[in-house]
Amino acid sequence: MKRTSLLIIATFLFASFIQAQEDTLYHNSKIKNKMNIQDEKQSFKEIKEVTKALEPYIKSAKTGDGKLSRSAFFEHAHIVGSIGGTHYNMTADEFGGAVSEGGPSENIQHHIAWIDISGPAAAAKVEFIDWSGLRFTDFFVLYKKDGEWKISGKVYDSHSNN
Repeated sequence: MKRTSLLIIATFLFASFIQAQEDTLYHNSKIKNKMNIQDEKQSFKEIKEVTKALEPYIKSAKTGDGKLSRSAFFEHAHIVGSIGGTHYNMTADEFGGAVSEGGPSENIQHHIAWIDISGPAAAAKVEFIDWSGLRFTDFFVLYKKDGEWKISGKVYDSHSNN
């Protein structure tokens, strides 16, 4: 009888221990899921902010407004790429002048292929078709300073026109 009582008590204690472990795991997973949701909301917010930071540049491609393009870049920003085999290495001011000189591209289409963010640093890839009759792939490096995302640099490819 003693043996049976000990076995029942041991089984009860073991079951209680298992239940406590399951409760802890369940509670921890709820906290982790809540933290993941918060992290995801923050990540989503940052992606929207980077997208917004790219908008002046994207709009300037359609309008040919070099000043609008310039406003998307930091003062120190640099642009590197080539068109028709000619290599360009420009400041953001020089690039803004080139956008103005090129004029509007009313039929342009664009697609933000991806955005990758790590803290205050980000990278983005934007595809353009029919910008002055050409297809471009632009790679941007952005930085968030004083709560505002701006483009720090850009490299690009003009595809078959190289």
